[in-house]
Amino acid sequence: MTEAAVLLDCSEGIAQITLNCPRTRNALSQQMREELAAAIARVRDADTVHAVLLSGAGSAFCSGGDITQMLDATQGGMAWRERIRQLHRWLPELMNMEKPVIAAVDGPAFGAGFSLALAADFILATPRARFCAVFGRIGLVPDLGAMQLLPRIVGLQRAKELVFTARTMAAEEARALGIVYDIVPEAQLQTRARALAARFADASTAALGMAKSIMNQAFQLDAHAMAEMEAYAQTVAHSTDYHQQAVARFQAREPLRFDWDRQG
Repeated sequence: MTEAAVLLDCSEGIAQITLNCPRTRNALSQQMREELAAAIARVRDADTVHAVLLSGAGSAFCSGGDITQMLDATQGGMAWRERIRQLHRWLPELMNMEKPVIAAVDGPAFGAGFSLALAADFILATPRARFCAVFGRIGLVPDLGAMQLLPRIVGLQRAKELVFTARTMAAEEARALGIVYDIVPEAQLQTRARALAARFADASTAALGMAKSIMNQAFQLDAHAMAEMEAYAQTVAHSTDYHQQAVARFQAREPLRFDWDRQG
């Protein structure tokens, strides 16, 4: 029986998706892509999940595409185009999932692995994490959404530099550029990532989800469209039980369920 390329564990409101091919440094094989798509769909629809944690088994987050499959002579022309299009059937589900998504990166996040990390809302990295839009080294262009995601985070000029040079970034530089949220010791990565995810347990999943969905459109919609989306979302949020209960707690001078400062 073929070993699972992606592991999914849902416990305590956190869905942990683990890329599970340490022998290939978690390269994105066809099997892994299919299993990753299935895992994303499951956690998207799970009402009991309030946050998602994405990580890699072993000493790598994800080394990128599977080079051995790139050498497949049957994957030319339209077959190769369809291979890339398949990625974009599940990538939006991850990018726009209405739950916080945290990438825990240890070791290399190269090529499509870098793109995958960029699709998360927060990246926690270890000191030995490395990031690289490596595509140019083998005459390819960035895929898995990197050409949309990277300029939004670091700006157009810096994104071009990282893509054109295909150079490697250490964790400290990635944090300085706004790619990495925080750097934590290797031994604490999973614990710290789960602790960050757990802090959203008492937040309104509906409010966070709608805020994320709208902010993800901020670079492509004008101010009027954003204002309309804001108005509709606020109307929905206002009608939720979560908001009504929070108001009641405030009026009763009781602690709010979700208070990041108090949690910290």
